[in-house]
Amino acid sequence: MTKRTIELNYDLISPFAHVVLARLDELPGDVTVRPVPVLLGAILNHWGQRGPAEISAKRLHTYRQSVFLGKQHGVDLRFPPRHPFNPLKALRLMAGADADLATVRRAFDFVFSEGRAPDTDEELAAFAETVGIPVELAGDDRAKAALRANTERAIERGVFGVPSIVCEAGSGHEVFWGVDAFDMLLAWLDDETLFTREPYRHLDDVTIGI
Repeated sequence: MTKRTIELNYDLISPFAHVVLARLDELPGDVTVRPVPVLLGAILNHWGQRGPAEISAKRLHTYRQSVFLGKQHGVDLRFPPRHPFNPLKALRLMAGADADLATVRRAFDFVFSEGRAPDTDEELAAFAETVGIPVELAGDDRAKAALRANTERAIERGVFGVPSIVCEAGSGHEVFWGVDAFDMLLAWLDDETLFTREPYRHLDDVTIGI
């Protein structure tokens, strides 16, 4: 059986990424997940977007939806006392250590199961201890460069939000964004020609009207 590797682009401020982690067991047995930490703020800035928590009318709805979706998949979400928080230093830890999936799960448990924001010196130290990564990596130049490179590569590959799962597809790739795209991801992994047929094939030809 040929193994397939897919990339999970995540930012620790995303409750939806926490839910997606709980669904990874639904993936086919030949699929391996490579987690990739990225900085959502830089991605949003590149595409000229605002995060859902930055839109006052959308903020509470987003929190409710993530908790609801979590419950549907056996995940009890507990938000940190402030959100969004600044995830930069925590993400540098993850990027600098090239954190594996087990470490990423511990990281999200810290944020959305324990409800803690690793955005102060004290909480960042506790976060580092929890995930098993030296806290000094938060200021390491190589860690900073790794996170920057991950984010730039994600943008180049068309990632516009998190969580986004990027799958190689022939000479290109496909991007599946969010919890609500996970079922579509499963369908595509079952048949990678899915989007080459109707009713999907003509969608690339739809033009912008206004």
